[in-house]
Amino acid sequence: MTATNHQNKLKLIDRAREFLAEVEDLTPGKNLEALLNREYGPGNAYYEDFCTLIREGLSRDEGWVATDEIDGQKYRRSRILAPSEATRYFSITAVYMDSQEEYRGQYHLHPYGEINCVIQIDQSAELMGMSGWQGAGWTSPGPGTHHYPQVRGGALVALFFLPAGRISYHRAKPGDAQPISI
Repeated sequence: MTATNHQNKLKLIDRAREFLAEVEDLTPGKNLEALLNREYGPGNAYYEDFCTLIREGLSRDEGWVATDEIDGQKYRRSRILAPSEATRYFSITAVYMDSQEEYRGQYHLHPYGEINCVIQIDQSAELMGMSGWQGAGWTSPGPGTHHYPQVRGGALVALFFLPAGRISYHRAKPGDAQPISI
């Protein structure tokens, strides 16, 4: 099977469709982040399936999980699926980051927000969200937020869902004011 049609990729897309259909309010921000960590974090079937499928895709080098190098092997990403009606118009992307020390990726803006499923490859790995460092679980920066993605403590994958697939690497600059509600 080719990387574009790999069985685990197709399973992940199906589970993501089910997950996005089940969660009623998908407006990124602090409220969604709290809900996802409370009801859909470690131990939840969706979360565990996302983790298993991503980890298997990486360990077996299936060719669909974070394959495009941004800064060598330590920072790479790949779009798994473009927005569609089946995913409530969310795109799905996997970003792999690996660093023991704090490492920053590309600065970007979330025009409509972002939902990140933090999948630890190393148990000590953490992703910096708008509310602070997050290990296993979720972050959900609200609309208009902007930041450097940051990792520390090892390797992880941020499996992120973008409303309408929108992300901008050019519209915001470090030091620009954040929206009132992040």
